[in-house]
Amino acid sequence: MSDFTQAENQLDRYDRKILAELQRDGRLPVTELAKRVGLSKSPCQVRMRRLIDEGYILGFRAVLNMAKLGREHVAFTEVRLSDTTEKALSAFGDAVMHVPEIEQCHMIAGSFDFLLKVRTRDIAAYRKVLGETISALPHVANTSTYVSMQAVKDGPPPENRES
Repeated sequence: MSDFTQAENQLDRYDRKILAELQRDGRLPVTELAKRVGLSKSPCQVRMRRLIDEGYILGFRAVLNMAKLGREHVAFTEVRLSDTTEKALSAFGDAVMHVPEIEQCHMIAGSFDFLLKVRTRDIAAYRKVLGETISALPHVANTSTYVSMQAVKDGPPPENRES
C-alpha cells in the first residue's frame, strides 16, 4: 500500500474537512472551524492537534499582497547543473535556501534539473538576481527564464465542501 493510500485511510471525513477549511483560512477560530466541519469545539481541537502532531499540518502563514510590498514580478527559471551527483544536488539545494528571492525550488525529472519560482520588484531586479546570485549557485551550467504575465491560479484548491 502506498504512503498516500495509508494516509488517506487514516483520515476520516472530519479530518479531511478540517484540513480543507484550514487550507482555505488558517486563521479560523476553533469554534468556527468546529461549526463548519460539524463537530463540537473540544473534539475539533483534539483532531486539529493530532493533525499537527502527525505532520498533516506543517504550519500556518499569512498570504501577503506582493504588489503592495513591491515584489510582484514573478519569473520561473529552469536550471541545468553541470554535475548531478547527490553531492552536487545537495550543494545546490542547500545554497538555494539562502536566496530570499527564490520562493520555490523543485527538482524536475526532464530536460533540466530544477525549476525556481523567483519573485522580485521588477525585471531589472530579476536580471541582477539571475546574473549575480542564481548563476553563481553551485554547479549551475545554464538557465532559461519564463516571465509570468499573470497568476491565473495561485493558492489552495477551490471550495469543495461535502454536504
